[in-house]
Amino acid sequence: MNTDFIFDIKNETDFTAAAIKVFNYQYQKNKVYRLFCNLLKTSPEEVTSLEHIPFLPIQFFKTHAIVSSIAPVETVFTSSGTTGSTTSKHMVTAISIYEKSYRKGFEYFYGNIENYVVLALLPSYLERTGSSLIYMVDDLIKKSNNPESGFYLDNLEELKDKLIALDESGQKVLLIGVSFALLDLVEKHSFQLKNTIVMETGGMKGKRKEMIRTELHEVLSKGFGVPYIHSEYGMTELLAQGYSKGNGIFECSPWMSILTRDTEDALTILPNGKNGGINVIDLANINSCSFIATQDLGKKYKDGSFEVIGRFDNSDIRGCNLMVL
Repeated sequence: MNTDFIFDIKNETDFTAAAIKVFNYQYQKNKVYRLFCNLLKTSPEEVTSLEHIPFLPIQFFKTHAIVSSIAPVETVFTSSGTTGSTTSKHMVTAISIYEKSYRKGFEYFYGNIENYVVLALLPSYLERTGSSLIYMVDDLIKKSNNPESGFYLDNLEELKDKLIALDESGQKVLLIGVSFALLDLVEKHSFQLKNTIVMETGGMKGKRKEMIRTELHEVLSKGFGVPYIHSEYGMTELLAQGYSKGNGIFECSPWMSILTRDTEDALTILPNGKNGGINVIDLANINSCSFIATQDLGKKYKDGSFEVIGRFDNSDIRGCNLMVL
């Protein structure tokens, strides 16, 4: 299927039409998703709005091959997982769609990547293979076309010197890092950055005790001397990202949207402003599944932005365990 229409979405009407088109395609091409829809007694004829679309529980990526294409798999992205746990596997049959999604998504929110030096502090991701985040950031580093861009593992002293020098020169900098590593940096050094975006990708990865977002951002904001901490919302099972420019309020790329579901009844979609389970529509995920019930809790606002407020405590999402194959 030609995927150009996904990246030509201009408004809600375009998005709904594209989402229903993708749903029909995936119902026909994705055996696992079709069986899931059939168990819910949902047929394509009944799907006339986003609220009618079934959302596949994200755990299925741990147990099934979720593909909507007969093309060969080009890349397999895997989740980190804890030792001994089952990891998610996202089989990507067209890596070019992922590249188009994150490149256009970054430009949509932040402009031309060539305007930035990209400094990446992602040690936990660098220490394993199959990370979709590393794939994205590595490509953004290359696309920045700046010799100062690069990854940092444990060389925090070198990163500190480079960050200060670049910022003082007036160069726009994107410092993107996992939460615990950014905390390590501001515990050793303090900054007063004027030209740097500090973006956390979440996660302590077992390195520190978890912190609530407001507390984390307060510490990082003070340590880096910046008014706001930006955030990236993405996951192994998605090919689109949401971005927050502060206060933990995320906005979606035009080909992505969020709905929230009742935590007791997974098939009930909640009105805006109500806390619930986050359902993601990611139309870039056309060759996998674009309709995913995540294990995140959050709320959606009237303007389409959303907030992540936590995760389900239990390992299974209630109301979604319809299928064991």
